Amino acid sequence: MSLSSHSRRFDFLNWEDASEASSQKGSTLVWPFGACEQHGPHLPLITDTFFAEKILIEVFKAIPEKLPLWRLPPQSIGFSPEHADFPGTISLSAGVMLQLISEIGEQVAAMGFRRLIFFNAHGGQIGLLQAVARQLRVKCPSMAVLPCFLWTGVNALNDLIPNREVEEGLHAGLAETSLMLHMAPELVGVERPADGIDKKSETLNNSFVPKGWSLEGAAPCAWLTKDLSKSGVIGDSRDSNPNLGKDLEKVLVDHWVELFTSLLESEWPPIN
Repeated sequence: MSLSSHSRRFDFLNWEDASEASSQKGSTLVWPFGACEQHGPHLPLITDTFFAEKILIEVFKAIPEKLPLWRLPPQSIGFSPEHADFPGTISLSAGVMLQLISEIGEQVAAMGFRRLIFFNAHGGQIGLLQAVARQLRVKCPSMAVLPCFLWTGVNALNDLIPNREVEEGLHAGLAETSLMLHMAPELVGVERPADGIDKKSETLNNSFVPKGWSLEGAAPCAWLTKDLSKSGVIGDSRDSNPNLGKDLEKVLVDHWVELFTSLLESEWPPIN
């Protein structure tokens, strides 16, 4: 199989091509991360994994084939204890995730890859991936590790999503529902829940949240979905539509094409 294959799936290579791929200057491997977890009554359990893989495929199509970039198959079961009270959620423990990622990362580094990018679409494991990235970097000094979140840093989202939904639509709300309506409408149910938002301004004993504190932000808390929502949704999906989803896909793809291309054309980050 040619290294210039359009899919650039690492596991589609033979061992000789894999050896050549990993030894190229600036060789970079992208590992998509998702989850198997509830996304309300209207979105599938695979939502995060689906977005990570499908957006990454579109990103790869737009990146010049001469650049040394390949992708692993997605990690489709992740760290999702916050959703454990809803049927369908399957979660690995933090310890298992750390060990799994570390073992695979060490093997990738031993092959000679210079960068490993975590391309994550599940917000509940951002911190865990950041921690294991630092740990892996210490264990594998020859390889840079970059933990990325699909929705972070995409400034154009603010032009498409209302500010309240950007800040409070944490799960299966307007953005995720619209994106799925565009990319795979056959996977979307008929309900359009709005849940969890009002409860965010109160604690469980109905007193107001202290100034400066929130579910996520500068001073967050370790929330569980059952504390906030009966439907499993944290956000407002009522105005979701495929046209918005199409726009969301474009800004996400454009953002990551720009970032991956600039990274691959550089020698960053520094490794000493």
